[in-house]
Amino acid sequence: MTSHTPADTFPRQYARTLRYTVGAPRSFSVAPDGSRVVFLRSRSGSDRANLLWTLDTATGEERIAADPAVLLGGGEEDLSPAEKARRERSREGSAGVVGYALDADGKLAAFALSGRLFTADLATGATAELPARGPLLDPRLSPDGAHVAYANTTGELRLTRTDGSGDRALAEPDGPNVTWGQAEFIAQEEMDRDRGFWWSPESDLLLVERADDSPVRRWWIADPANPDREPAEVAYPAAGTANAEVGLWVLDLHGGRTEVSWDREAFPYLARVHWSKGGVPLLLVESRDQRAQRILGVDVATGATDVLFEERDEAWLEAFPGVPAWTPDGKLVRISDEGGVRALVVGDQAVTGADLHVRSVVTVTEEEVFFTASGGAEETDPEPGWIAVGRISHDGKRLAWESSNGRPFTSVTSAVHAGGITVRATAEPDLPGSLVQVARDLPEGVVVDDVAVIASHAETPVITARPVFRFAGERRIPAAVFLPTGYDRERDGLLPVLMDPYGGPHGQRVVQAHNPHLNSQWFADQGFAVVVADGRGTPGRGPAWEKSIAFDFVGATLDDQVDALQALAGEFPLDLDRVAIRGWSYGGYLSALAVLRRPDVFHAAVAGAPVTDWELYDTHYTERYLGHPAERPDVYEANSLNGYAAGLERPLMIIHGLADDNVVAAHTLRLSSALLAAGRPHTVLPLSGVTHMTPQEEVAENLLLLQVDFVKRALGI
Repeated sequence: MTSHTPADTFPRQYARTLRYTVGAPRSFSVAPDGSRVVFLRSRSGSDRANLLWTLDTATGEERIAADPAVLLGGGEEDLSPAEKARRERSREGSAGVVGYALDADGKLAAFALSGRLFTADLATGATAELPARGPLLDPRLSPDGAHVAYANTTGELRLTRTDGSGDRALAEPDGPNVTWGQAEFIAQEEMDRDRGFWWSPESDLLLVERADDSPVRRWWIADPANPDREPAEVAYPAAGTANAEVGLWVLDLHGGRTEVSWDREAFPYLARVHWSKGGVPLLLVESRDQRAQRILGVDVATGATDVLFEERDEAWLEAFPGVPAWTPDGKLVRISDEGGVRALVVGDQAVTGADLHVRSVVTVTEEEVFFTASGGAEETDPEPGWIAVGRISHDGKRLAWESSNGRPFTSVTSAVHAGGITVRATAEPDLPGSLVQVARDLPEGVVVDDVAVIASHAETPVITARPVFRFAGERRIPAAVFLPTGYDRERDGLLPVLMDPYGGPHGQRVVQAHNPHLNSQWFADQGFAVVVADGRGTPGRGPAWEKSIAFDFVGATLDDQVDALQALAGEFPLDLDRVAIRGWSYGGYLSALAVLRRPDVFHAAVAGAPVTDWELYDTHYTERYLGHPAERPDVYEANSLNGYAAGLERPLMIIHGLADDNVVAAHTLRLSSALLAAGRPHTVLPLSGVTHMTPQEEVAENLLLLQVDFVKRALGI
């Protein structure tokens, strides 16, 4: 890690370094023969422009494979609105090379810069710009390295040869709102799928998404600070309204195309596509209510599909990273919630049990499946928040854990693996950032041979996080507590409390790592005892824990914040007469809900970008948890905030970016109107030109300072 600027305060450093991600290595790939590791990293913790790097696993030597400053001649990046939207969906705040794709041998890389197409020969170091009709999106090499397919902002899917010849369209829009080869809004925002086309292993065919968002309702997002600018048109599929029409086609390189058929009326969501060497393509499709899903095999000659597996659940079903997939010998790999346990299944056998909660599949090799997991339903963990990478044999009889520190259950580890090489990144509560090691597989019983450590150029934080982890109360709610640096109980007594949750689906805050807790520690250092609690609905504790919030946000998620607070007060110096709560997005919803519903417990709240009316949020997310608004209007009424406006009797600050196209500013404006109609004073802080990510350095810094000032005044500190 690099040192920080001496004059840095934490808020400024935290904002400037994008939460200490700038300069850290990321996006790792390993060549199939294990000869090289490919990754992204900027030159320093203050430079947001990522370079493409390689590491030679024989020597440990790093080399720059592509430098955006050289390729663009020192000029600034020029991003299309479509690319900016893609980055907003993926929460990407960096610059330069933000993504790349490799050929099957891992020798050639393709990537986009300023909407232009480039390749890098990873063996020779040569780079080239290829002809492309841009601005382009998501270039991907054919496995044989002869072609690059890419989408562009006009909706085309195009193909160009890597020798610099033959750029042409494979599919062109056949309607004004049609795109080929691009993931639609819902897939990007909610399904964790940002791809819209997939090469065949033989490089002769592609599976390509065709999306038509004509049925989707149009919203208009204006910039009130600049009334001379036209509002931006956004196709936003709000709960209960129409989604984009999504289909899948098989395209050959000569213009031939075959439509893939499945019951799209019953299973309209295309959640996953997998096409591995030697196996038929796999699709995971979901019903609109996400209580049913099918794994389909595709006949690429006819477009027909076979149902390989069907699953149903009374609450909902998740789509997990890395599955469905094939083992090399033809067994289906999936993750299942059968029997109340989230297990890894290979063929017909669950190879993990109730002691583990499987989260994703990393890769599938000839003999093993690499996967991530945390503690399971048996609840035997002494502390919450660990995430480990395991490698298990296809029959489940051999299990080993990957971790740079050798303690997989007291850390957060991620990994990639290929060609007998594992790149693992391990974060620990006591150390800033992550340690990234490159290790070579060795025979069982032999000490692992570490090839190299990939250095991080991220800045060292100016403060040190000191989380104390606990399972709180009878429900064993995962929690982390932060006290001011240098706190002395005898001298300082009880502390005002700041609850700092996300508290909702897909948002785990209590993790065995350091950097994710820096924000909470800084708030603690302003004179608070800060409590982060992951109540029911948050990930990592088993299917029943996650699904207990079905059709009920206002009950379980708020109850668990109260229960965690009261349970922890028995051990920590929490002044229960001075309790505030803050959060962003779902955390903002939860914070506003807390002062509206439980003013006896919470005495002030800061709600950032809160969802206040769930009928204004998107289909896939909202209907999964609350159902369809036409079928369950009472559920939507009970879980939205506006109906509780008359109950506000505590100070509430609501913060919202006016350019937010995920949780639109209408949420805050409607709640504010309801509060005004009820005669309830409150504070609204509108942020002109700011999206859901709040990437602007000055905005992000000052938001922290303003929140502290508001909470201190509200609690009389």
